[in-house]
Amino acid sequence: MRLPGWFRERIESAPVEGELRVSTLELFFDLVFVFTVTQLTSLLVSGVQEGKPVEGALRALLVFGVIWWMYAGYAWLTNAVPPVRAARRVLMLLGMAGFMIVALAIPSVFERDGMAFAIGYLLLVAVHAGLYLQATEAFARVIPFNLAGVTLVGVASFLDGPYNLLLWGAAVVMLWGSPYFIGQKGFALKADHIVERHGLLVIIVLGESVVAIGIGAQGLHIDFTLGLAAVLGLALAAGLWWLYFGGDDEERAEEALAEAEPIRRARMILGGYFYAHIPMLLGVVAVATGVKKLIGHPMDPLKLSAAVTLTLGVALFMAGNAWFRQVMGIEGNLLRGIGALITLATIPLGLWSAMAQLVVLVALVAAVIVLERRLTFAPEQLSAEPAE
Repeated sequence: MRLPGWFRERIESAPVEGELRVSTLELFFDLVFVFTVTQLTSLLVSGVQEGKPVEGALRALLVFGVIWWMYAGYAWLTNAVPPVRAARRVLMLLGMAGFMIVALAIPSVFERDGMAFAIGYLLLVAVHAGLYLQATEAFARVIPFNLAGVTLVGVASFLDGPYNLLLWGAAVVMLWGSPYFIGQKGFALKADHIVERHGLLVIIVLGESVVAIGIGAQGLHIDFTLGLAAVLGLALAAGLWWLYFGGDDEERAEEALAEAEPIRRARMILGGYFYAHIPMLLGVVAVATGVKKLIGHPMDPLKLSAAVTLTLGVALFMAGNAWFRQVMGIEGNLLRGIGALITLATIPLGLWSAMAQLVVLVALVAAVIVLERRLTFAPEQLSAEPAE
């Protein structure tokens, strides 16, 4: 079958040299994806309400694993085949429709809407394959794994109990592990686009955590305690923003990627922007869930599940950020790792008062930021002092 001329645009991957900016269509795509991610909170909340917080967290992790793989696939593709022509833009919009169907199905994906999720995911895979027709042959190696993943998710929709979880787990393991079978040869990824795309994604996800504060406070009287809790929730999100964007990590990561040869660059992107970003994004979702739970009654004690969710959110973000920096060759991650561990000590505070836990978490993140800054600039200041 011959493809129509307006669609058939076979080209080589974009050269490594030169600048490739993130397009507004990619940002539009990311907004739909982030809405999909925020739907995971429904799985966490339902797990808590059913008295099965661990199972709820497991379900959210499995769903995230499947959708995050597909998002990364689109990010890599638009890096090689920018959506600058009509055919590519139409396919991207169809991909957004797939993510919208997936998002709407997430709250009941393990009950009645598993097949709807599979259909939306199949649309994502089909659109992805369509974009492959305009990319290099290296991308085609991913198609069988994507098809196998959607097949496992579809079959899982017909099963109950632990069997559907097992199939979801098999899909995640297969998709996440596929790079080790596919290899990284042939992926000439542009460093500036990858760095900018994922940085903007983190901004959008953090923005959704701020929206969660407003949703949690909807219909409530704005008294002093609620206002203080809202400001502290915003401060916590700002602290996470500072950890990611407050220094020169983006510039240093881009330099490290640009200097690496193509295969090593692809491996660094896989480690830093796929695997290491997983705990960061899940961390923001967990923080948003915890703040949303406490905003209405900030002086009351939290349930154990809510206190753990809030704490783990901050810990996951800090640990994931330290992991990302390590992959990019950025030194000075000890404080972030220690901070991630210390956050676990705030759980008892949440069982006494939600506000107390929130205050300590904000103070802890701020302390890590301040101490890192002092340790970073102290040697430079000392070396800048004139010798007597």
